[in-house]
Amino acid sequence: MSPVKTHIHAKRDTNDIAGIRIPDSKMARDVTQFIRDTESDLLFHHSTRVYLFGALTGERKRLRFDPELLYVGAMFHDIGLTDRYRHSQLRFEVDGANAARDFLRSYGIPEASVEIVWDAIALHTTPGIPEYKKSEVALVTSGVEMDVLGIAYEQFTDAQRDAVVAAQPRGEDFKNNIIQAFYDGMKHRPNTTFGTVNDDVLALKDKHFRPTNFCSVILGSAWAR
Repeated sequence: MSPVKTHIHAKRDTNDIAGIRIPDSKMARDVTQFIRDTESDLLFHHSTRVYLFGALTGERKRLRFDPELLYVGAMFHDIGLTDRYRHSQLRFEVDGANAARDFLRSYGIPEASVEIVWDAIALHTTPGIPEYKKSEVALVTSGVEMDVLGIAYEQFTDAQRDAVVAAQPRGEDFKNNIIQAFYDGMKHRPNTTFGTVNDDVLALKDKHFRPTNFCSVILGSAWAR
């Protein structure tokens, strides 16, 4: 029996994909509608796949996690790339984490749970840290890594991958389109990519981009020695 804990009661006929239930609470349905109305098809389908691959990873590893918190984290993780944040100078991950925090608080979700979702979104582009945090934090990153980078691809069955993509299509050129979406959401705030994988996106798409160099910052600081 799976150790996954949940208070979600979903309808298997419409919400069961590769054995994973899409949360069907009032809050989860509101999340789905809000993200559907806010994000492009590309980002919406990607975010849903992140939840599905994250949940499948959690079940495979027999982790205890709250599917509803994982769902909110997955669905909000890229909202900072959308048009409403085109003038923001925060990291896009922080924009998404803040948006999810405000959303969860409006439903009276306990602060400890809000903090888990905030961390899950804020840390999803910083490899090497999320896997040591709460399960929901680790699983949002796992879902992103599977869908974008193909990490752990062979640990999913053909049937699982096919079911997820059939329900939430990748489109004809997801690889290049997702890179373009990343770039469009970050090109106006290049300094926010320092210290994450996002530097690589700007370096690929903008020949004039010069990433911040950590050692240059140290050597150029106001300290005499």
